[in-house]
Amino acid sequence: MSGHELTVWGIGTPRTMRVHWMLLEFGLAYESRPIGPRTGETMSEEFLALNPRHKIPVLQHRDLVLCESAAIINYVMDAFEAPEGFFVPKDAARRAKLNEWCYFVMTELDALSIYVIRKHEGLADIYGEAPNAVAAARETFREQTHALFEEFNDAYLMPEGFSIADILMASCLHTAQHWDFDLPACLIDYMERIRRRPAYVDASLRNYPES
Repeated sequence: MSGHELTVWGIGTPRTMRVHWMLLEFGLAYESRPIGPRTGETMSEEFLALNPRHKIPVLQHRDLVLCESAAIINYVMDAFEAPEGFFVPKDAARRAKLNEWCYFVMTELDALSIYVIRKHEGLADIYGEAPNAVAAARETFREQTHALFEEFNDAYLMPEGFSIADILMASCLHTAQHWDFDLPACLIDYMERIRRRPAYVDASLRNYPES
């Protein structure tokens, strides 16, 4: 590692975006190792020693290595002092409500919808076409978001303020908008608010340098 205590491996995906964004929200200095997916860089001996699954992102903090974006941002929330306005739950009930949002995003939206479409539409040359699976994934995303957000008027998912749940949600919605998903109007407004956050802007420049 460099002189920084924190190193982030990976750029170019919504999942790496989450990590850069979280560290910038917390005002933390870190080294960025800008390797991309499916470039061969994740198969290097150095990287495989960190993550044998050859996936990005990876966070190094001193001797700790974490390899899942949701786990990484959860760790940063707990390990460092949060900035003003960033919600960190202090009791089991509020932690559970925050986790409820996080698990919903990571399972129903990310794994069951976004990733299925990513594999069988965006990366069909690698994983093969599966039009029925893609159509079902789009419908699952539509059903889940419309069921929860037809009357969503809050600024953020947690009433106490911006949180890791918003980082997870916004990263999925960014992809959904890019793929022309049918989103409730309130979620389009939500993303407009999110995109004005300085850390989001800075993270986008770091994570998508060629955009």
